[in-house]
Amino acid sequence: MTGWHILRAAVEFVLDPSLLIVVGAAGGLVWANAAPASYAAVSHALHFPVNDVGMVFFFGLAMKEVVEAVLPGGPLESPRRAAMPLLAAMGGMLAPAVIHVGLSLWLSQRELAHGWAIPCATDIAFSYLVSRLIFGAQHPAIPFLLLLAIADDALGLVILAVFYPAGETRLGECVAILAGAILVSWLLRRRSVANFWAYILLAGTVSWTALFRGGLHPALALVPVIPFIPHEERDRGILCPQERGATDPLNRFAQWWHVPVQVILFFFALVNAGVPVSSVGAGTWVVLAGLIIGKPVGILLVTAAGVLGGLRRPSGVTWADMSIVGLAAGIGFTVSLFFATAAFPGEIRLLSETKMGALLSFGSGGIAVALAVVLKVGRFGRERYLSMPG
Repeated sequence: MTGWHILRAAVEFVLDPSLLIVVGAAGGLVWANAAPASYAAVSHALHFPVNDVGMVFFFGLAMKEVVEAVLPGGPLESPRRAAMPLLAAMGGMLAPAVIHVGLSLWLSQRELAHGWAIPCATDIAFSYLVSRLIFGAQHPAIPFLLLLAIADDALGLVILAVFYPAGETRLGECVAILAGAILVSWLLRRRSVANFWAYILLAGTVSWTALFRGGLHPALALVPVIPFIPHEERDRGILCPQERGATDPLNRFAQWWHVPVQVILFFFALVNAGVPVSSVGAGTWVVLAGLIIGKPVGILLVTAAGVLGGLRRPSGVTWADMSIVGLAAGIGFTVSLFFATAAFPGEIRLLSETKMGALLSFGSGGIAVALAVVLKVGRFGRERYLSMPG
């Protein structure tokens, strides 16, 4: 193997599983505790370009997965196919929110309750990695987790837009300008414009302006634009390898932005994850309780309710598998960090505590592995368990 191939393999190893964001988070933690003054100055300077501009493309890629999932052949194309993962995602968001609010009030931390959405998030990349480690690539629990995470992302985008405005809300101005962005997107699509840059630079800029001026979070600027970018007529499948060679504009957008978004996530983690180790407090434990307890409990309870209502679990996925999926989904990390910054922009103590909870949610992955060993699930037991009825 040549030096070039070794370098390329090393780069792909770092980028594909989003390891750069782990490096960024670790760097931010070390820097914030070793030299807090310089870290505060740099993170303040980078906050706007990273959180309000760079993260536009992260949420754009998330929206791309949502758009493809509802295409013909996609896992969310019909209410029947979408019902179980959507219900599981809703349960995995409702239970953490209830736990977060309940614990906040019990601890007499009413202001902490405003961050109820922080434990609702699921980090697709790291949840997927943990699940692959436990189940292997071909287990039916993997696509179910990905469907659940995609539905979680879609609902999370709505929550961010509705409940966490970035400033003083000017809804009328936002709607007026956003209508222009949608009109530009529609006209580009109607004229069969196949260059995704036209949608990003024209409609995306207008959409960003609408959200920024309207007081909503501008990082969501591409969410209303992405559905208009020409795409394949049918869904190839979740994280399908053949998408890397697809030539439709939406997949070219994803291919072009894959590496830059990994770099953006590195800076996002660097800027947002740097909190003093002493920041561990009530907010930390409330967020962790929501993620590590609320996620699996909510997913299991709502899935069981769905089965009682006549829906079916994915074939080959046992209740033991579902409990592992719930714990893997409890890794909030990236999106939880983003929700924390949106929920407590001016509250240093609460922001630091809840960020620490988002960072420590990696522990849910460790618990998932340990439980898989105990339950003999996936790689740690027999290849297949007998499915329970339903």
